[in-house]
Formats: sequence, structure tokens, C-alpha cells
Amino acid sequence: MSIWQAIAVGTSQVLALIPGISRSGVTVVGGLASGLGAEAAARFSFLLATPIILAAGVLEVPKLLQYGTPRTLEVALFGGVVAGLAAYGSTALLMVLFRRREVKTLGPFGYYCIGAGLLFLVLLLAR
Repeated sequence: MSIWQAIAVGTSQVLALIPGISRSGVTVVGGLASGLGAEAAARFSFLLATPIILAAGVLEVPKLLQYGTPRTLEVALFGGVVAGLAAYGSTALLMVLFRRREVKTLGPFGYYCIGAGLLFLVLLLAR
């Protein structure tokens, strides 16, 4: 990966500030657009999430510990474990698809996302 590819992927994250845009999705697309292979783009995208997730934890966990009840902490811990397992499983599945070069099978989902996004944008503007 070149420095320019890393910059392209990193700066593509700014598009995630638009409501409804997936940060990991937009960084994978940024990686693919900059010439990275699907597996490399996905790996770098998920690597970029690490500091963001860590920063969110540093900011939010102290609030949970300060204002939460023991029951709240149990629910948060359970939710964190379930979310972690789901993230691991979905990432593992996505990486298998990328290794098999089945990126084209994700095309219909991409078209659905674009269509749904445009439909909701039209509906929002029509209000």
C-alpha cells in the first residue's frame, strides 16, 4: 500500500459524517477506488476502526461507571460481548468472501443501498 492509497482510504472516512453512511463501507470503497485489492481494503478499513472504537470507549465507559447501576453495567457488558461476537463473525464472513473473490456477489447489495439511499433522500426533500 502506498502512502497515497492510505491517505485516500483515511480521508474517505469523512463521508461517514453523512447520516446513514457506513464508515467501514466507505473506507472499503475508498480502498478499492484507490487501487487496493478487496481483502487489503477491508483489512485496512477494519484497522482504521480500532482508534475510533478505543476513543469511544475512553470517553463513554467512565460515564457508564459513574452513572450506571449494577444492572446497567451487566446489560452493557452483555451487549458489548454480543456486539463483539457479531462484529467478529460478520468480519470473518466478509473476509472469506473477499478471499474467494466474490466481491461481485456484493454488487446487488450495493445497488440496493444506493437505491434505498436515493429513495429516502427524495422522500426527505419532498417533505
